[in-house]
Amino acid sequence: MRTRTLRRAGLLVAAAGAVASLAACSTPPAGAPDTADAGTQASADVAGGRVAISYEGGILVLDADTLEAVADLESEEFTRLNPAGDGRHVMVTMSEGFQVLDTAAGTADEPVLTDLVFEADTPGHVVRHAGKTILYADGTSDTTVFDTDALAAAGGELPETETIEGVEAHHGVSVVLEDGTFLTTVGNADGRNGVVVTDAAGQTIAQSDQCPGVHGEGTAADEAVVFGCENGALLYHHGEIVKLDAPDQPYGRMGNAYVSETSPLVVGDYKSDPDAEGYLLGAVTVIDTEAHTLDVVDLPDGVEYTFRDVARGPEDLAYILASDGSIHVFDPETREITESFPVVAPWEGPAEWQDPHPAIVVEGDVAYVTEPAANAVHAVDLTAGEIIASAELEVAPVEIAVAAG
Repeated sequence: MRTRTLRRAGLLVAAAGAVASLAACSTPPAGAPDTADAGTQASADVAGGRVAISYEGGILVLDADTLEAVADLESEEFTRLNPAGDGRHVMVTMSEGFQVLDTAAGTADEPVLTDLVFEADTPGHVVRHAGKTILYADGTSDTTVFDTDALAAAGGELPETETIEGVEAHHGVSVVLEDGTFLTTVGNADGRNGVVVTDAAGQTIAQSDQCPGVHGEGTAADEAVVFGCENGALLYHHGEIVKLDAPDQPYGRMGNAYVSETSPLVVGDYKSDPDAEGYLLGAVTVIDTEAHTLDVVDLPDGVEYTFRDVARGPEDLAYILASDGSIHVFDPETREITESFPVVAPWEGPAEWQDPHPAIVVEGDVAYVTEPAANAVHAVDLTAGEIIASAELEVAPVEIAVAAG
């Protein structure tokens, strides 16, 4: 393992509220699957894509075409799921770190929650970009980086990694660009307020402390990187950081970026009332990374969503799974909803963000949508606006990730 220490001298950190942990801290279950026997019960046919769904105390692995369950694996009480980026593996946030779920997509093997763990103190965000998978540990602010394809090629072992040491622990995120440029958030136990950028040799290129509550990231076309702030966003592009102010001040929060790496337009969530109850949102941001602009678009009445309910898909459009039960197709160029089609029953926002509520992920032209109130999952052809498969589960789905195979 190679280690590179990142020094961020001179960047001020302002208090901006308590750090929010995004990982479970429960006890690992007894009898977890042993990878020593992984693959010994291979099926006769090579599998296609897989869909992983977390629920309280477990993870279901479904066939991506039929939505039939192919594995039911024991896990901790609450886990988060993120694709590793290689079309086969999923990162599961567990107490000890990022545990590797082998969905067996594209193979003749059986799905297994392996014993492989990228150790991390309070595992948080997972980023995939430029052939790298980047893991962030909130408890140390350390970043672990590995070649995405190396995970499948490692033969049941962890691939070679690089650890970029952080300075002060906070709930953060990091990105590595094609030329080795490293972007990471800055904060401490009292809050988060900015981003620092270093080159492949660890020398500081740019930095900003003008992003209170910095959260989330997204890399758009031409490697333009956006981070959300409580008063707008930071944009890193061509070696410089630009602050984009929200129209509402002092509070106009963007916390999650939904991007396509073939589009310069970033869609983000948006909240203008810090005292608003619940987690449903009724507006989105659109950031033009070429024009350096940030616009806020109010959605029609009844079109409300949470952080789990927006995804980019065909034609670089955004697909919003709203509380009215429909998927609304949002065009970031025109800032308009161009089409809507019903998928699930209308639903109410969660009491806590961890609680089961509908979620959407997109792979190609197909969206996978969870419906916890009905213990169901649906596959939707986004080009036709039609449900093409549905499955009733015995559990309430929480998070969802796709391995394309």
